[in-house]
Amino acid sequence: MTKTARIYQKPKNAMQSGRARTTSWILEFEPARQQQADPLTGWAGGDATATQLRMSFPTLEAATGYAEREGLAFHVIAAPERKLKLQTYADNFR
Repeated sequence: MTKTARIYQKPKNAMQSGRARTTSWILEFEPARQQQADPLTGWAGGDATATQLRMSFPTLEAATGYAEREGLAFHVIAAPERKLKLQTYADNFR
């Protein structure tokens, strides 16, 4: 069974104005099956430890190259477009 990975670029946090660490690409594995509730504690969990792994790459080419080299099935999630809201300071008082 081949693992499926998703490759995406982390979007900017809505609570911060800076764009630090948004240029790297993240590769993480998709869960193979749904998590199940533990009968004793009720916590959701599973035996798929690959979903806990998250790798960071400087470029999209490096991330896809790694996935191809390791024989992983993957899909790329496009980075969201930045929407600029251009306004002047005086627009705050209208």
